[in-house]
Amino acid sequence: MTVVWTQWGDLNLPTGITHLPTDGIAPAASDLDSIEFFVPRYMGGPAAIAMIPEMKSLKVIQSPNAGVDDVLKIRPEGVMLCNAAGVHDASTAELAVALAIASRRGFADFAADQAEGRWAHVRKPSLADSNVAIVGYGNIGKTIAAMLSNFEVTITAFTRSGSDGSLKFDHFDRLLPTFDVIILIVPLTEQTHHLMNAQRLAAMKDGAALINVARGPVVDTEALIAELNSGRITAGLDVTDPEPLPAGHPLWSAKNVIITPHVGGDSQAFIPRGRKLVEEQLARYASGQPLLHIVAQ
Repeated sequence: MTVVWTQWGDLNLPTGITHLPTDGIAPAASDLDSIEFFVPRYMGGPAAIAMIPEMKSLKVIQSPNAGVDDVLKIRPEGVMLCNAAGVHDASTAELAVALAIASRRGFADFAADQAEGRWAHVRKPSLADSNVAIVGYGNIGKTIAAMLSNFEVTITAFTRSGSDGSLKFDHFDRLLPTFDVIILIVPLTEQTHHLMNAQRLAAMKDGAALINVARGPVVDTEALIAELNSGRITAGLDVTDPEPLPAGHPLWSAKNVIITPHVGGDSQAFIPRGRKLVEEQLARYASGQPLLHIVAQ
């Protein structure tokens, strides 16, 4: 009998799978040794995965996230790790588009005016006719592109390989000053850490918008604050560095920025999609079929 723990205690389970009691937060310490298939609680942060090294019978980790850089650091050797590719595509993509619209149309200024009861009619740029870069062109990047296709924009996607109609990232610096909107949706790696550094931020077009729905450290925060406070660019950030962003951090009070608290994938759309993926993976595991979205094994 395969023992599984997830945050949902009412999954449709195949024969041969038993679900441990769950409080929706974390498995009991007394159950750790018996867990073979583990699904960490979604948006549980470091605490949701901290006990993984203590799971002596563990064979599979099914992350509820698309990005698994944190789990890779503590994954025991020989334990299979799968991500949740596809689960968060629509939700994250729609937030990226929303932040792009909000940044182009000046929602940060309008929100400040509303709080002060001030009617200030100002003409802002539009998302329509914008030249948009999507940096990272996996499932979510492609979904963002599909959603943006209705907004009369020009889209250029960038990847390391130049696959699926994207350009190789080698071309990014040459084209960077031409973009009105730059959307980041790359995994956090050594190569993407501070991908948007001071030099690249300074090379952005005056009035351009930077949208980060990837990971906070993909952007150099101090350099971004300097550019924002100059009034030269705008930003929409669903992720920050540090994260959570502490009270009093200068990014909170920077000009021309809209910050959402890492909610890109965490909408009500996650629940049915997350459950469906876990149920399918458990059915595959019970029947000996290959699992989906294997990242490491």
